[in-house]
Amino acid sequence: MTKLLFWLLFLGLLPIAPSTATPLNDQRTLQQHFFTQFPTLSRQDFANGVYALDPDAKQSWLAIEQFPPYEIAIDRGKKNFFTPFKNGQRYQDCFVDYQQGISQHYPYWDLKTKTVVTLSQAINRCRQLNLEAPLKPTAGDLIALTAYLAFLSRDQPIAITIPPVPAAQVAYQQGKDYYHQRRGQLNFSCASCHIQNAGKRLRTETLSPLLGQTSNWPTYRLKWGRVGTLHQRFIGCHRQIRAKTPAPQSEVLRNLEYYMSYLSNGLPINGPSVRK
Repeated sequence: MTKLLFWLLFLGLLPIAPSTATPLNDQRTLQQHFFTQFPTLSRQDFANGVYALDPDAKQSWLAIEQFPPYEIAIDRGKKNFFTPFKNGQRYQDCFVDYQQGISQHYPYWDLKTKTVVTLSQAINRCRQLNLEAPLKPTAGDLIALTAYLAFLSRDQPIAITIPPVPAAQVAYQQGKDYYHQRRGQLNFSCASCHIQNAGKRLRTETLSPLLGQTSNWPTYRLKWGRVGTLHQRFIGCHRQIRAKTPAPQSEVLRNLEYYMSYLSNGLPINGPSVRK
């Protein structure tokens, strides 16, 4: 990528990154952009989102972390994880490596179904294999299970792979295009806030950078008063810019998560966490 194309992209004068860029080039370019923009932050700091940029908010967050409100979700998820299905099997029979952490590998490209699979989907696949009904994407039991698995994966570096097959590349590109596409009555893209204006304030909120945005989910949002999912946050962003909202776990949002997670490779998982 030439310097001219780089700055046109980040100044918002190009709607999306050049389609000829490979995923690895995207990752290196975007990570270097944020390392340059915020030179006092370490790679690990970006996993803390706005708390890495706002010292006052960080102090409040650290105080809340003394007695984190998401602990109830972790305990609920742990209980559900080891509760037998009707056939006697458990989630642990599907996720045999859970003790080493698995959240850092999601979402992934499934070569069999030729789709992006999120952790929530994998949990429901496990249920269906054991003749149990799938849980709704926003079900409390499903969110609690992802909270428990994220907790077991803490400090593990995000490690998303994009296989060298055309369909996987297409899914990544669709997520990338969607991130940079302007939409809604306010004509904003995800990149408008989280690349071009990362670190700046929008009303009372500091805009977090793209790098690390998927590392802390599921999250207890003070605004929600509960633990919620990354896809619920996506939907909230759509509503804020008055855009049509895709359904949680829809293909468009799964591909978006795939793109964003890949760009944060190497950053540690630190979910579940607390956000405003």
